[in-house]
Amino acid sequence: MPGDRIVELERQIGELMAELHALQKENPAAPVSNYTFETLAGETTLLDLFGDRERLLAIHNMGQGCRYCTLWADGFNGLLPHLENALAVVLLSKDPPETQRRFANARGWRFQLASHGGGDYIREQSVMEGHDNYPGAVVYQRDGDTILRKNACVFGPGDIYCSMWTLLGLAGLDEENWTPQFSYWRRPDSLDDGGKNVLD
Repeated sequence: MPGDRIVELERQIGELMAELHALQKENPAAPVSNYTFETLAGETTLLDLFGDRERLLAIHNMGQGCRYCTLWADGFNGLLPHLENALAVVLLSKDPPETQRRFANARGWRFQLASHGGGDYIREQSVMEGHDNYPGAVVYQRDGDTILRKNACVFGPGDIYCSMWTLLGLAGLDEENWTPQFSYWRRPDSLDDGGKNVLD
C-alpha cells in the first residue's frame, strides 16, 4: 500500500537527517579570510558580522532578481528570532546596500544585510564549486580573530531547507507545476476604485 511506504520513507528520512546532523557536527572547520562587505553603514568585515556570537549563518541570496531566493528568505525571515537566539545571521547578496534594504523592506525582512558585490567572498566561499552567486548558506565559527568555515549547503527546489517543497509534495505538487512569484495578487475583473494606474 502506498500509505505504508510513505510512513516507512518518512521514518528513513528521519534517520538520515539524524545521521546528517551528526556528520555536520563532526565536520572539521577550515580557516578563511576576513572578507569585507558593504552595508548602508559603510564597510564591514566577516568578523564584524558575528557581533558577540561564536557562530554565523551566512545566507547566500542571489539578489532581488531571483524568485526562488526570495522564497527561501521569506521562510527564514519567519524563523529569524529563533535562529538569532542561537547564532548571528546575515543575508548576503551582490545587490548594492540601498537595493538590498529597499527590497528587504518591501518583503518585511528583518535580516542583517551585507553586499559582497560579486567580489572575492562569493567567488571563494561559493556553496557550489565553480559557481559564484549560487544560492545556499554557510556556517562560520570564530576562534578569537580566526574565522572557520564549518558547513555549507546548496538551495534548490525540493531541498530540505525550504518547507514549501515538503508541503507541496504532500499535495502532490512540485517544481514542475509550481513556481514561486514575488506576489500572488491577481487583478480582479473590475476594481471598485475604477482601476486607474494599477500595476499588474
